[in-house]
Amino acid sequence: MKVAIASDHAGYPLKDLLVNKLREAGFSVQDLGTDNAETSTDYPDFAGKLAEVLMAGGAERGIMVCGSGVGASIAMNKFPGVRAGICHDSYSAHQGVEHDDMNVLCLGGRIIGSETAREIVHQFLDAKFSEEPRHLRRLDKINEIEKRLFKETE
Repeated sequence: MKVAIASDHAGYPLKDLLVNKLREAGFSVQDLGTDNAETSTDYPDFAGKLAEVLMAGGAERGIMVCGSGVGASIAMNKFPGVRAGICHDSYSAHQGVEHDDMNVLCLGGRIIGSETAREIVHQFLDAKFSEEPRHLRRLDKINEIEKRLFKETE
């Protein structure tokens, strides 16, 4: 599976750890930056890079890390086709994919520890969308909202 990952400066330490662990586990990982924790950066810039890769089909799933995960989630959900969720527990990470077809996991690098983050990431990446009728119906409704809103802004 191709995974794209990005962070701002606050999420960099966790992002860096996750990049290394995912590569060790055999995932194809595209690291979109940032490249250090010392230089202040803005999470919307890196959310945009991650969204572009996903929208172009360059990755199947994305991970976005900022200090709390909140800003990352807000920014990611502004892009068409992106379904991002902030998850700081394993259940939400796999359930978000299984029920809601979540394709971006947002994490708070200042909120959770590295071992918890690794488990959450693996739950997210191992999960599959259920395609049950009720989940498909809900996803269709979300897609219709997105189509309507983006058509209105053209």
